[in-house]
Amino acid sequence: MELWNMTDLPAKPLSNCTVDTSYRFTFYQVSYSVIFLMGLATNSLALRRLWLSPCTMNSTAVYMVNLSAADFFFVISLPLRIYYYHQKARAVSGWSPGVAYCRLTFTLKYISLYGGIFFLVCIAVDRYFAVVHPLASTLRRLRVAQLVSGGIWCLVLGLSVGLPLLRSAAAHQHWPCLLDPSSQRHRTVILLALGIVLGSFLLPSVLLLYSYCRVLSVLSQPRHRQRRSRRHTLTVIYWVLGVFLLCFVPYHINLLGYTLTHVGLLPHCGLAKVTKAVHPVMLSLASSNCCFNPFIYYFSSSRLHRETPGAGGSSS
Repeated sequence: MELWNMTDLPAKPLSNCTVDTSYRFTFYQVSYSVIFLMGLATNSLALRRLWLSPCTMNSTAVYMVNLSAADFFFVISLPLRIYYYHQKARAVSGWSPGVAYCRLTFTLKYISLYGGIFFLVCIAVDRYFAVVHPLASTLRRLRVAQLVSGGIWCLVLGLSVGLPLLRSAAAHQHWPCLLDPSSQRHRTVILLALGIVLGSFLLPSVLLLYSYCRVLSVLSQPRHRQRRSRRHTLTVIYWVLGVFLLCFVPYHINLLGYTLTHVGLLPHCGLAKVTKAVHPVMLSLASSNCCFNPFIYYFSSSRLHRETPGAGGSSS
């Protein structure tokens, strides 16, 4: 199910601009099945390894544990989504998901999206303080990381519960999972949700890019080039940036064009066809972040196990 499901009825300015996306039902079943198996395996292994090593927990490990937990919320929702698209592909007459079903699946989706973005930014900021401000050890203490993680979960849950409630207030009684972009009321809800989603992506992205630019600037100095820890820090940076560039950036760019053309604010037929045709692919790429995130831990695990909890700059 998309970030906000919309009917195939476009807004009036693009009423004659259609593209066949019937492939999406089968595509989602296959892609979500692969993501479910990979996400379940990789996150289970990552959480197990971290859980069995409590004495090596530090601020970075805390954020990675929470990142895996956020991914699990999405992974456990995938069977519901696979079943939904299986029913849609079979064109089962009279089958319509209920309000509780829609709220649950959308809530779990938002938890994964926001949780993934916010905790990746936490890892970036943690590396920033470790490398750029190594004397600020207080900000990297285990207790601080736990408090920050708790605050982020409150924010994530607030957004994840609020957005489904917002869209369900506008959804049709008989089709609770769908919004009609030809309805002014529904367009308002869709655009409001778009603003929240883009804002929750752009602001953390700016923070992440700033943190890593500063880190890379420090690591490029001669006194850091021969340090073994430099390789581990760069590994974390490249993996986080890779996840952002592969999963989140294409999805949000396409989401912007897809939504604006679908509600009729950007009456460009070519753009509407392209964004609608590739939307299932972009959404699956965004969803696949739950499979890639655990590798951030695995490729930097040797570094994490050498750092002492609450240590500051000397360990970085």
